[in-house]
Amino acid sequence: MGREVSESCVESLLTEMVSSYCNQFYANKPELAARRIEAIGYDVGHRLSERYTMERPRFSDHLEAIKFICKDFWSELFKKQIDNLKTNHRGTFVLQDNRFRWLSRMSIDPSPENTGLSQDSSVALAENKATQATNMYLYFPCGIIRGALSNLGIPCAVSADISNLPACSFVVRIKA
Repeated sequence: MGREVSESCVESLLTEMVSSYCNQFYANKPELAARRIEAIGYDVGHRLSERYTMERPRFSDHLEAIKFICKDFWSELFKKQIDNLKTNHRGTFVLQDNRFRWLSRMSIDPSPENTGLSQDSSVALAENKATQATNMYLYFPCGIIRGALSNLGIPCAVSADISNLPACSFVVRIKA
């Protein structure tokens, strides 16, 4: 029987990691916190990809590797496949997860704080701050995807976009 970790433990670990890097280690440098979180995800993705592809032949092209990420790899991590895969056939792929597990319990509360700003300004400020905080949680899965693809011999850049919680899109740009 393989080693399994409770989903709640992984979510708690992610929450604590983001909190520690954003509020303690790099409290005044969010770009460094983001890079460090993504680097940890990269290492995790690289190792998981190694484990999940040990018995498989190498992939012949980028699309085949991306399909592996969308189907098999994502199923191992989240017990479901990616909901939608789009490509422009020029090295850009969009992986759409309509109910991304790690965002399913998050909400953005745009309630204004007593900041002395106008109502509209304080709502916009609160929304921006909440969106930035939520985006910090996406650096880890972006790193996982980048690490997995790197292990498969595909150098790329991965970014994420939240359209409507808990839906999330991961944009993979293959480096030439």
